[in-house]
This record gives sequence, structure tokens and C-alpha cells, in this order.
Amino acid sequence: MISVDTAQSQFSEIMDSVVDRGERFLVERNGEPAAMILSVADFVETLAPAPDWLKEVAEESRRQGLDQITSAEIEAEIVATRQDRPSRQLARR
Repeated sequence: MISVDTAQSQFSEIMDSVVDRGERFLVERNGEPAAMILSVADFVETLAPAPDWLKEVAEESRRQGLDQITSAEIEAEIVATRQDRPSRQLARR
């Protein structure tokens, strides 16, 4: 547990520890626990974990290198796919 004063004066170092090393800090105010500092990744994994199917999709994407493509590349792929498929306008009528 660290004090509010320590959290304020050493915030940059605390952020490095949280993001780079996965550490967590419980911050006290007036001797009582008041806040927790943890990374977003740690928060998501701990309090809102992805379902197994999504973890599997993410792992498969990493294996295929798809986690490295840019937003522009994704947009180009969408445009190309839309141009290659027949229009669905007639099917909807």
C-alpha cells in the first residue's frame, strides 16, 4: 500500500511498474485504502476476461500474423471484398 503523496510524487515510476511489470498499487488516503492502480490489460484479464472462443480467435490471429495488419490494410481488404461480391440489393427486395 502506498500513500496518496507517494502516488503523486512517483506517478511516472508507478506507471512504468504497472505497465511494464504488471504490478498493482493500492493507494491509501488518510490511512484507508482508496484506489487501485493497475494496467488496463490487468483490469480486463482480472475483472472482465474474454470468453474462451475470443481468446482462441485472438491466438489464431497471432499465429497467422493478422494481429500485425494496419487499419488501412483492413479497410482495403473490406473494400476489395465488397467489390468482388455480387450486390445483395436485389436479394433484399
